[in-house]
Amino acid sequence: MKAYKYLFFDIDDTLLDFQATEKEALRALFAEQNMVLTADEERRYKEINQSLWNAYENGKIDRDEVLNTRFSTFFSHYDLEVDGSLLERKYRSYLEQGHHLIDGAMDLIMNLQHQYELYIVSNGVSKTQDRRLRDSGLFPFFKNIFVSEDTGFHKPMKQFFNYVFDRIPNYIPGQGLIIGDSLSADIKGGQISGLDTCWFNPLRKENQSGLSPTYEIQQLKELNEILPSLVKTL
Repeated sequence: MKAYKYLFFDIDDTLLDFQATEKEALRALFAEQNMVLTADEERRYKEINQSLWNAYENGKIDRDEVLNTRFSTFFSHYDLEVDGSLLERKYRSYLEQGHHLIDGAMDLIMNLQHQYELYIVSNGVSKTQDRRLRDSGLFPFFKNIFVSEDTGFHKPMKQFFNYVFDRIPNYIPGQGLIIGDSLSADIKGGQISGLDTCWFNPLRKENQSGLSPTYEIQQLKELNEILPSLVKTL
Protein backbone atom coordinates (compact mmCIF):
# COMPACT_ATOMS: atom_id res chain seq x y z
CA MET A 1 0.00 0.00 0.00
CA LYS A 2 1.27 3.46 -0.86
CA ALA A 3 2.04 5.83 1.99
CA TYR A 4 0.40 9.25 1.76
CA LYS A 5 1.08 12.40 3.72
CA TYR A 6 -1.62 14.73 2.37
CA LEU A 7 -5.31 13.99 1.97
CA PHE A 8 -7.44 16.39 -0.05
CA PHE A 9 -11.18 16.10 0.49
CA ASP A 10 -14.02 17.46 -1.56
CA ILE A 11 -17.01 18.66 0.51
CA ASP A 12 -20.30 18.18 -1.28
CA ASP A 13 -21.49 14.59 -1.59
CA THR A 14 -18.15 13.45 -0.18
CA LEU A 15 -18.16 14.64 3.44
CA LEU A 16 -21.45 16.55 3.52
CA ASP A 17 -24.69 15.28 2.01
CA PHE A 18 -25.38 18.03 -0.50
CA GLN A 19 -28.40 16.22 -1.93
CA ALA A 20 -30.22 16.44 1.41
CA THR A 21 -29.16 20.05 1.95
CA GLU A 22 -30.15 21.04 -1.56
CA LYS A 23 -33.59 19.48 -1.26
CA GLU A 24 -34.34 21.32 1.99
CA ALA A 25 -33.08 24.62 0.58
CA LEU A 26 -35.15 24.27 -2.59
CA ARG A 27 -38.28 23.40 -0.61
CA ALA A 28 -37.79 26.47 1.58
CA LEU A 29 -37.20 28.71 -1.43
CA PHE A 30 -40.27 27.43 -3.25
CA ALA A 31 -42.39 27.78 -0.10
CA GLU A 32 -41.27 31.40 0.15
CA GLN A 33 -42.54 31.86 -3.41
CA ASN A 34 -45.85 30.20 -2.44
CA MET A 35 -44.99 27.16 -4.55
CA VAL A 36 -44.60 23.46 -3.80
CA LEU A 37 -41.47 21.73 -5.08
CA THR A 38 -42.52 18.71 -7.11
CA ALA A 39 -40.30 15.81 -8.10
CA ASP A 40 -40.42 16.93 -11.74
CA GLU A 41 -39.40 20.47 -10.86
CA GLU A 42 -36.58 19.24 -8.66
CA ARG A 43 -35.31 16.98 -11.44
CA ARG A 44 -35.41 19.82 -13.99
CA TYR A 45 -33.61 22.21 -11.66
CA LYS A 46 -30.85 19.67 -11.01
CA GLU A 47 -30.37 19.10 -14.73
CA ILE A 48 -30.05 22.84 -15.37
CA ASN A 49 -27.77 23.35 -12.39
CA GLN A 50 -25.49 20.43 -13.30
CA SER A 51 -25.25 21.62 -16.88
CA LEU A 52 -24.14 25.06 -15.72
CA TRP A 53 -21.57 23.67 -13.27
CA ASN A 54 -20.21 21.40 -16.02
CA ALA A 55 -19.78 24.46 -18.24
CA TYR A 56 -17.99 26.20 -15.37
CA GLU A 57 -15.62 23.28 -14.80
CA ASN A 58 -14.82 23.29 -18.52
CA GLY A 59 -14.03 27.01 -18.43
CA LYS A 60 -16.95 28.07 -20.63
CA ILE A 61 -18.66 30.33 -18.09
CA ASP A 62 -17.69 31.89 -14.77
CA ARG A 63 -19.05 31.09 -11.33
CA ASP A 64 -21.26 34.17 -11.13
CA GLU A 65 -23.06 33.15 -14.30
CA VAL A 66 -23.79 29.75 -12.78
CA LEU A 67 -25.24 31.23 -9.61
CA ASN A 68 -27.11 34.18 -11.04
CA THR A 69 -28.75 32.47 -14.01
CA ARG A 70 -29.74 29.02 -12.80
CA PHE A 71 -33.05 30.10 -11.28
CA SER A 72 -33.99 32.48 -14.09
CA THR A 73 -33.21 29.68 -16.57
CA PHE A 74 -35.22 27.20 -14.52
CA PHE A 75 -38.33 29.38 -14.16
CA SER A 76 -38.24 30.36 -17.84
CA HIS A 77 -39.23 26.74 -18.59
CA TYR A 78 -42.51 27.53 -16.83
CA ASP A 79 -42.91 30.88 -18.63
CA LEU A 80 -42.10 32.78 -15.43
CA GLU A 81 -39.75 35.73 -15.36
CA VAL A 82 -37.84 36.09 -12.08
CA ASP A 83 -34.88 37.96 -10.67
CA GLY A 84 -32.28 35.20 -10.78
CA SER A 85 -29.79 37.04 -8.59
CA LEU A 86 -32.39 37.73 -5.90
CA LEU A 87 -33.56 34.13 -5.79
CA GLU A 88 -29.94 32.99 -5.66
CA ARG A 89 -29.33 35.09 -2.55
CA LYS A 90 -32.43 33.69 -0.88
CA TYR A 91 -31.52 30.14 -1.83
CA ARG A 92 -27.96 30.66 -0.61
CA SER A 93 -29.24 31.70 2.83
CA TYR A 94 -31.14 28.41 3.10
CA LEU A 95 -28.27 26.37 1.68
CA GLU A 96 -25.86 27.72 4.28
CA GLN A 97 -27.98 26.21 7.02
CA GLY A 98 -27.53 22.63 5.76
CA HIS A 99 -24.70 20.51 7.13
CA HIS A 100 -25.90 16.90 6.86
CA LEU A 101 -22.93 14.56 7.25
CA ILE A 102 -22.27 11.65 4.93
CA ASP A 103 -22.39 8.39 6.89
CA GLY A 104 -19.04 7.76 8.56
CA ALA A 105 -17.54 11.17 7.73
CA MET A 106 -16.98 12.41 11.27
CA ASP A 107 -15.45 9.16 12.56
CA LEU A 108 -13.20 8.96 9.51
CA ILE A 109 -11.88 12.52 9.77
CA MET A 110 -11.37 12.29 13.53
CA ASN A 111 -9.26 9.17 13.04
CA LEU A 112 -7.27 10.62 10.15
CA GLN A 113 -6.42 13.97 11.72
CA HIS A 114 -3.48 12.63 13.77
CA GLN A 115 -1.88 10.68 10.93
CA TYR A 116 -2.27 12.87 7.85
CA GLU A 117 -2.39 16.49 6.83
CA LEU A 118 -6.02 17.08 5.89
CA TYR A 119 -7.15 19.74 3.43
CA ILE A 120 -10.43 20.77 1.83
CA VAL A 121 -10.56 21.45 -1.92
CA SER A 122 -13.95 22.67 -3.10
CA ASN A 123 -15.63 24.42 -5.99
CA GLY A 124 -18.24 26.67 -4.48
CA VAL A 125 -19.02 29.78 -2.50
CA SER A 126 -16.62 30.45 0.36
CA LYS A 127 -19.11 31.83 2.87
CA THR A 128 -21.48 28.92 2.32
CA GLN A 129 -18.83 26.22 2.58
CA ASP A 130 -17.22 27.81 5.62
CA ARG A 131 -20.46 27.91 7.58
CA ARG A 132 -21.48 24.38 6.62
CA LEU A 133 -18.10 22.95 7.64
CA ARG A 134 -18.19 24.81 10.95
CA ASP A 135 -21.77 23.82 11.74
CA SER A 136 -21.03 20.18 10.89
CA GLY A 137 -18.13 20.09 13.34
CA LEU A 138 -15.59 19.13 10.66
CA PHE A 139 -13.83 22.48 10.33
CA PRO A 140 -11.23 22.14 13.13
CA PHE A 141 -9.75 18.95 11.73
CA PHE A 142 -8.43 20.51 8.51
CA LYS A 143 -5.14 22.36 8.18
CA ASN A 144 -6.54 24.61 5.47
CA ILE A 145 -9.68 25.12 3.41
CA PHE A 146 -9.30 25.91 -0.29
CA VAL A 147 -12.42 27.08 -2.12
CA SER A 148 -12.43 28.10 -5.77
CA GLU A 149 -13.96 31.51 -5.04
CA ASP A 150 -10.88 32.43 -2.99
CA THR A 151 -8.22 30.89 -5.21
CA GLY A 152 -9.35 32.47 -8.47
CA PHE A 153 -9.24 29.03 -10.06
CA HIS A 154 -11.38 25.91 -9.81
CA LYS A 155 -11.16 22.15 -10.04
CA PRO A 156 -10.09 20.52 -12.33
CA MET A 157 -7.72 23.37 -13.33
CA LYS A 158 -4.06 22.66 -12.63
CA GLN A 159 -3.73 26.27 -11.46
CA PHE A 160 -6.18 25.53 -8.64
CA PHE A 161 -4.06 22.68 -7.35
CA ASN A 162 -0.81 24.62 -7.83
CA TYR A 163 -2.34 27.36 -5.68
CA VAL A 164 -3.07 24.74 -3.01
CA PHE A 165 0.36 23.10 -3.16
CA ASP A 166 2.12 26.46 -2.95
CA ARG A 167 0.38 27.10 0.38
CA ILE A 168 1.31 23.82 2.02
CA PRO A 169 4.62 24.15 3.88
CA ASN A 170 7.33 21.91 2.42
CA TYR A 171 4.85 20.13 0.15
CA ILE A 172 6.24 16.87 -1.23
CA PRO A 173 4.86 15.93 -4.68
CA GLY A 174 3.70 12.36 -5.08
CA GLN A 175 2.45 11.97 -1.52
CA GLY A 176 -1.08 13.29 -1.97
CA LEU A 177 -4.46 11.63 -2.44
CA ILE A 178 -7.67 13.41 -3.41
CA ILE A 179 -11.02 11.97 -2.34
CA GLY A 180 -14.16 13.18 -4.10
CA ASP A 181 -17.38 12.25 -5.83
CA SER A 182 -16.84 14.12 -9.09
CA LEU A 183 -14.98 12.48 -11.95
CA SER A 184 -14.86 15.73 -13.92
CA ALA A 185 -13.61 17.92 -11.07
CA ASP A 186 -11.90 15.79 -8.40
CA ILE A 187 -10.56 12.84 -10.36
CA LYS A 188 -9.61 14.74 -13.50
CA GLY A 189 -8.09 17.56 -11.45
CA GLY A 190 -6.13 15.15 -9.32
CA GLN A 191 -4.73 13.35 -12.32
CA ILE A 192 -3.73 16.60 -14.03
CA SER A 193 -1.95 17.70 -10.86
CA GLY A 194 -0.06 14.54 -10.02
CA LEU A 195 -2.27 13.30 -7.19
CA ASP A 196 -3.50 9.77 -6.71
CA THR A 197 -7.28 9.77 -6.81
CA CYS A 198 -10.11 8.11 -4.92
CA TRP A 199 -13.56 8.23 -6.46
CA PHE A 200 -16.30 8.16 -3.85
CA ASN A 201 -19.17 6.48 -5.69
CA PRO A 202 -21.86 5.39 -3.20
CA LEU A 203 -24.52 5.10 -5.90
CA ARG A 204 -22.28 2.88 -8.03
CA LYS A 205 -22.59 5.13 -11.06
CA GLU A 206 -21.13 3.89 -14.30
CA ASN A 207 -17.85 5.57 -15.18
CA GLN A 208 -18.18 6.79 -18.76
CA SER A 209 -15.61 9.56 -18.43
CA GLY A 210 -12.59 7.70 -19.77
CA LEU A 211 -10.79 8.50 -16.52
CA SER A 212 -9.36 5.76 -14.34
CA PRO A 213 -9.27 6.66 -10.63
CA THR A 214 -6.51 5.11 -8.56
CA TYR A 215 -9.19 3.80 -6.18
CA GLU A 216 -12.97 3.62 -6.08
CA ILE A 217 -15.04 3.27 -2.90
CA GLN A 218 -18.74 3.13 -2.10
CA GLN A 219 -18.44 3.91 1.63
CA LEU A 220 -16.07 6.29 3.35
CA LYS A 221 -14.94 3.57 5.72
CA GLU A 222 -13.41 1.75 2.76
CA LEU A 223 -10.55 4.24 2.97
CA ASN A 224 -9.46 1.93 5.76
CA GLU A 225 -8.17 -0.43 3.09
CA ILE A 226 -6.35 2.32 1.18
CA LEU A 227 -4.70 4.07 4.12
CA PRO A 228 -2.79 1.34 6.00
CA SER A 229 -2.06 3.41 9.10
CA LEU A 230 -5.70 4.31 9.68
CA VAL A 231 -6.83 2.99 13.06
CA LYS A 232 -9.14 0.04 12.42
CA THR A 233 -12.13 1.35 14.35
CA LEU A 234 -14.50 2.36 11.57
